[in-house]
Formats: sequence, C-alpha cells, structure tokens
Amino acid sequence: MDTFLLRKLNRERAARRAVIHLTDLGDGRDRVIREGDPVAGPLGDAIASAFRSGKSCLSDVEDRRFFLNVHLPPPRIVVIGAVHISQALAQMAKVAGFDIMIVDPRTAFATQERFAGTELVADWPEDVLEAKPLDAYTALVAVTHDPKIDDFPLSKALSTHCFYVGALGSRKTHAKRVERLKALGHDDAEILRISAPIGLDIGAASPPEIAVAILADIIQHLRRRPLQDPAP
Repeated sequence: MDTFLLRKLNRERAARRAVIHLTDLGDGRDRVIREGDPVAGPLGDAIASAFRSGKSCLSDVEDRRFFLNVHLPPPRIVVIGAVHISQALAQMAKVAGFDIMIVDPRTAFATQERFAGTELVADWPEDVLEAKPLDAYTALVAVTHDPKIDDFPLSKALSTHCFYVGALGSRKTHAKRVERLKALGHDDAEILRISAPIGLDIGAASPPEIAVAILADIIQHLRRRPLQDPAP
C-alpha cells in the first residue's frame, strides 16, 4: 500500500468510519473504499456483503480475483439505565465482541459493585454524549423508563444515525414517547427506527432473557443495516 492510501485508511479508521482496502490480485492495483461509496455490479455486491459481515475475504468477479480487507469501527453499545437488564446485557455484549458503556445519573443504581469490569458513567446522558458522541457504529439502548433520562439520548441517536435504537416500555409508554420525540423535531420515519418494545419477540420474561432479546436485535440490525452514505 502506498503512503497516500495508508494515510487515507488511518484517517478513516480514526474517524470511526468503515472502509475496505481493495486489492486486484491480478495486477496489484488497490484502493480504499468507504462504506457507501458507489461500486456497480457484482463487485459492488461483494463489497456490500463484506461491509455487513465485517469479514475480510477473497472475491472472484468476472475472471478477476480481489482481496477485500475490511476495517470496521469496533461496534459499541451505549445503555441508558443501570438496571437489572443492563447487568445481564453488559456481560453478554462483551462475549459477543461489543464495547459497552452504561450511563445513569442515578448513583444508587450506577455502582461499580453492580457493574464490575464494565465502563460505567454516573452522569446525565447530555454530558456523557457530548464527550463521547454517538455514531453510526453505536447501538443506543434506553431502559430507565424515565423521560428525563431517556429522551435526550434517544433523540441524539436518531439524529446521528445509530445503527440500532431501542427503548424499553409498553406500547402505551412508547406512544407518549413518540409525541415527545415529535415535539423535538423528529418525523415518523425517524421514530419508526426505534425498536419498541425493545428486542426481538422471543417471549422474554426475566431480565437475562430480555437482555438476550435485545442483543439478538442489535446483532440483526448490525449485520443487515443499510450501508451509510460516505461522510464528507
């Protein structure tokens, strides 16, 4: 890889943008492709599949062989609410390869004893997300049931195109949430992106089962996500 492409690759990775270093194994020519860059035909299909899977691979296209070296930002989960579901989800997420952060201003819940070994921030989401902003490779999970805590990060997640946005609560609770989000300027199409009730419908009852349903929903959204348009 020449110096120009290496600098471009490192710049994209530092900005938490997904890229593929594409090499034609026949003539050695290579280039860096950002997620969402238009590539037509079967090669474009192979590139899209690689972006979604996150796996580097060889691809034979029209009598040519390419190596697709995939560089995805580490996917992360930001959970708003240090509740029992969050305790189970924190452990499962690590096993599945996700970085995870728990945010809750309620210091009675946000204790290191309850979340040993997990990044835990006992502060308001407005302050936390200013220092650690959401992005397209973040899943936002809101589970406090408290609009004063949940609404801001939900709104921010929709605005920053998080690949997953989920919120705990009944349909009645969510209907009230929808009205508040509309008052914040979000339209129906944006709000429909929220998984509510949260998680896949597997009949989950206990906090660990709900955590399983949420994590499965997050993984499904990550692997089947629409590819982002390239940022300027």
